[in-house]
Amino acid sequence: MATVHDRSRKPVRSLPQEPRESLTVAGLLSQALRDKCGARRSNTATGLLGTYGIGLPNSESALNITMEMAPQMVIETEGLSKVYGRQRALDGVTVQVAPGAIGLLGPNGAGKSTFMKCLLELAPITSGSARVLGREVGREGREIRKRVGYTPEQDCHIPGMVGCEYVTYCAQLSGLPFQAARRRAHEMLDFVGMGQERYRKADTYSTGMKQRLKLAQAIVHDPELVFLDEPTNGLDPKGQVQILELIASLWRTYGITVVLSSHLLQNVDRICEQIIIIARGRLLVHDTLENLKARRRGAAEVVIASRHQELQAACARRQWPCEVLPNGHLKIEHQAASLNPLLQLLHELALAPLEIIPSPNALEETFVQALEMSHAAA
Repeated sequence: MATVHDRSRKPVRSLPQEPRESLTVAGLLSQALRDKCGARRSNTATGLLGTYGIGLPNSESALNITMEMAPQMVIETEGLSKVYGRQRALDGVTVQVAPGAIGLLGPNGAGKSTFMKCLLELAPITSGSARVLGREVGREGREIRKRVGYTPEQDCHIPGMVGCEYVTYCAQLSGLPFQAARRRAHEMLDFVGMGQERYRKADTYSTGMKQRLKLAQAIVHDPELVFLDEPTNGLDPKGQVQILELIASLWRTYGITVVLSSHLLQNVDRICEQIIIIARGRLLVHDTLENLKARRRGAAEVVIASRHQELQAACARRQWPCEVLPNGHLKIEHQAASLNPLLQLLHELALAPLEIIPSPNALEETFVQALEMSHAAA
């Protein structure tokens, strides 16, 4: 199925013609919680659809209750495993993820898509447990799907269907009546930058248009959480930048938590605040992008034309491990957060390096480790 939405859903976000009483307290609490977590960048309580005139009414009591609550984790797993025959696609993944822009990073075949499918109940969990937006996966799938959007890696349009009709249909699956679904579909197609192409059959779309269409159907019901599986696949560099900017705005502007699955480090680095790296079904790291970039091993490769032994002796006096690499570079473990001590030593020796290559930060290093694990298993 192209979408994970639910026919039984009733709209929680108010539509212009509907009375305020149609809004549930749960919906207001959810909105206020996202305000508290910093998801909203303004003092208004409007969602993505609020920018198009579809807003939430004020609810002082709901806000007061929510301000006393701790931020809810959007994803919680405990020993999550998935096995296909002899293949262990996920191996005991335990993680707690706060709201934000989350990068799910790993090489192809690492288990990223399987992880998302298990959370969405598109694939049954073999063992372990998981919760999404506080709801238990396997028992409360319908409630999860009401509040979650999803773009699969593969094309998900219905053959022969016009683009705007397809997004309208997805909105109807979310519980919206036809007129409201059609209006909302056009609003989301405007948001993702689709013009007259929306009136053509989706089969005729370029790869970029298909990616925009998938994004529109994923957010048409104004979800709290969106899973995006390789949303830049097949796009040229300009198209990748455009799609990534749209995705970034979902969290930064509208407060919708985004889980971006990608095998491209630069895509995740560009828009995400939290990083989850998976390799061979195992969780390697979960941390903020800032923390990962700040962590280095305190080492560098130094390229010099001569006087290698003199530099090695100077490093030994400072008790800095130093070795000659096969490429002729000197790897020096200066054990500092910056290159300043190493630069000072080179200055004292009046030694001008041809090049200094800092050690990779923890993000780069862990990603390389994930790639190496993937190649070793091949």
